[in-house]
Amino acid sequence: MRHVSFVDNNDVTLLESGTAFFPALIAALDAAAYDVLFETYIFAEDDTGHAVRDALIRAERRGVKVRVLVDWIGTEHRPAARLGAAFAAAGVQYRVFNPWCKRGIARSHRKIVVIDREVAFVGGININDDWLCDHAEHKRLPAPRWDFTVQVRGPLVAQIHDEAQGQWLRAGRLGLKQRIELFKEMRKEPPQSCQYPARAAFVVRDNLRNRSTIQRAYLQALGRARHSVLLATPYFAPGRKFRKALAHAAQRGVDVTLLIGVGEFYIQDAVAHSFYPKLLLDGIKVVEYRKTQLHAKVAVVDDDWATVGSSNCDGLSLFLNQEANVVVLDEKFAASMRAHIERGIADGVPVCAEEFAHVGWLKRASYGAAYLLYKLVMRVFAIGYA
Repeated sequence: MRHVSFVDNNDVTLLESGTAFFPALIAALDAAAYDVLFETYIFAEDDTGHAVRDALIRAERRGVKVRVLVDWIGTEHRPAARLGAAFAAAGVQYRVFNPWCKRGIARSHRKIVVIDREVAFVGGININDDWLCDHAEHKRLPAPRWDFTVQVRGPLVAQIHDEAQGQWLRAGRLGLKQRIELFKEMRKEPPQSCQYPARAAFVVRDNLRNRSTIQRAYLQALGRARHSVLLATPYFAPGRKFRKALAHAAQRGVDVTLLIGVGEFYIQDAVAHSFYPKLLLDGIKVVEYRKTQLHAKVAVVDDDWATVGSSNCDGLSLFLNQEANVVVLDEKFAASMRAHIERGIADGVPVCAEEFAHVGWLKRASYGAAYLLYKLVMRVFAIGYA
């Protein structure tokens, strides 16, 4: 398992939801001069998806090398095929991760874009409309989906590029000539960067060398926490180590608050609810976000540690999926992330121990049954979940 390795002199900008992300992404694509590596879980057939697709095609027609990788489960077979046809007609290189689950049930849940090895985007935002539910076609949300991405400049971009390049290679078959060309590209020196303020790390989860790297980053931060922990996640179902780390922090006097999305999937809500009594008993504050679909996977620990990425705090993300996060050690960035999460908490509904104590036995039993089923499935498919 790899350690979290931080590098200095990065500029990391927080982008909230598609309102900030998509204009920045399209502007960067339109300025691309050399190459684009593009990964996403969902690439939707809506106006947002079409705008991003067209920007990628424009880049290819200018002579930019554009490579796009989407997930077969997330984008779905038929939309992925239609997207592939559009890209093929324009000359864009395109691959689908794990079609027909030929390599098991692993998904590429990552959202990564690297442009000219100068700027990268990493986060949780898929290529789809903020106002449309991402698991029910044409269902409009009550408010824009809440999510985040970071734009990165500096030395960290080289690491992100190399990982995206490796994922592209792993996702398909290349002849010897193409492999040599890609190897030459990877050997090129990245552009020299200015002196930016932030220390940052790029952490990924896969089923080879980085099985627990994202969880390790969280556990290290929770173990060092002294004042506060704010964590927002759409789904809460981590393993025992993660839950213990949260409990130990709260027992040390750290103010721990979880902002959890609800209302998307009943079974996922029931699993999260099964943890509530123990979380509350340990002194952890639990707030449910009901304003709209919470898709953000973000956290802030104390005054200088923050993370943004694609990894949920559940068994799928921490033990099965391909995921990618950026961890930032910077007070200014952490303060910005904290302010966003606190606004989310203000829009949420606190879970009170007294109210939860009055939940009927039948519903409590359904929560417990949901957790046992989830745990069984995770133990079958995801090594390490407990």
